[in-house]
Amino acid sequence: MVAQLITGGRVATPDGVLDPGWVLVDDGTISAIGSGEPPARPDAEVTDATGSWVLPGFVDIHCHGGGGAAFTSADPGHVRQVVDAHTAHGTTTMLASLVTRPVPELVEQVAALAELVQDGLVAGVHLEGPFLSAARCGAHDPAILRPPDPVSVDALLAAGHGAIRMVTVAPELEGAVPAVKRLVDTGVIAAIGHTDALAEDVVPAVDAGASVATHLFNGMRPLHHREPGPIGVLLDDERVTVELICDLVHLHPTVVRLAARHAGAGRTVLITDAIAAAAAGDGVYDIGGLEVNVTDGVPTLAGGGSLAGSTLTMDAAFRNLVQSCGLGVLDAVSAAATRPAELLGLGNVTGRLATGYAADVVLLDDALRPTSVMRRGEWVPSVS
Repeated sequence: MVAQLITGGRVATPDGVLDPGWVLVDDGTISAIGSGEPPARPDAEVTDATGSWVLPGFVDIHCHGGGGAAFTSADPGHVRQVVDAHTAHGTTTMLASLVTRPVPELVEQVAALAELVQDGLVAGVHLEGPFLSAARCGAHDPAILRPPDPVSVDALLAAGHGAIRMVTVAPELEGAVPAVKRLVDTGVIAAIGHTDALAEDVVPAVDAGASVATHLFNGMRPLHHREPGPIGVLLDDERVTVELICDLVHLHPTVVRLAARHAGAGRTVLITDAIAAAAAGDGVYDIGGLEVNVTDGVPTLAGGGSLAGSTLTMDAAFRNLVQSCGLGVLDAVSAAATRPAELLGLGNVTGRLATGYAADVVLLDDALRPTSVMRRGEWVPSVS
């Protein structure tokens, strides 16, 4: 693997911005980083990043598809299609999110994806269903939602052989708190989402170890000044990291700003919740057996009008957070890369530009649009 030297850009590091800065990559790993004049390395290919932001590659912990394909097929070609589409937009690490299906079908999907996790194509599997509330089901088929009984939970975990990294649960369902404990004891992130719970239902699940709010605000009982519900509890609890879909459709910029500022950099994560239509265009798509119409980039259930995931990519989420919601670039780096990597247990591997970390890098121009993407030390095609 040819050494790489990125020079002249505004390099976002855990200690601040190096301007101008440089990043040296050897064998897929950041071997040195600094400001000013870069070291002499005649063996390295040089990339002049003058005028660009140099950021760690984005980490998306909630994505269903993109590029015209979805993770539900579990076909290696389709999975590669999704990964390539999002990598071109700066995402270098991602979970494969699955929507609600009958448990036997999910077992098959998880088992197939587990092999691709082993190969490093995706970082793990996220089950967004079937343990969700029918009252807040969104784009999940309410007919096959179910409580998280031990047999189903264990069957899914066994199929993954460690590949399942996160499971979303509605805490008001029968057996939810024991399920959260089971997941956490197995090293799986228990997330709370698609819930009609009252505050009093949410607290025991958090006490049991639930630590992520699945797309906060969306698919949840609304915040009320006399009944804070899941939003109030999850946003206010220091143990919980909150996912935000920053496409400016799911959430108003003011809501994003309020949530991100309250949760802070250590508890805020940007996600895409993207479906197959991301980086693919308008049209008719399928999500878990439900028909979805995408018009002007907004996916809704056919005949129902409910939002059905997004067509967001992480570069757009990052851009929206800074340009429309008013957060700083370093806070956006934390939300799009550092904090999600930490959640996945990869905080010492990726999500930062620092010596010894994987060379996952995205270059953004002044408009915060990607011009170049590096994954594990290799430049990959990016959007123009």
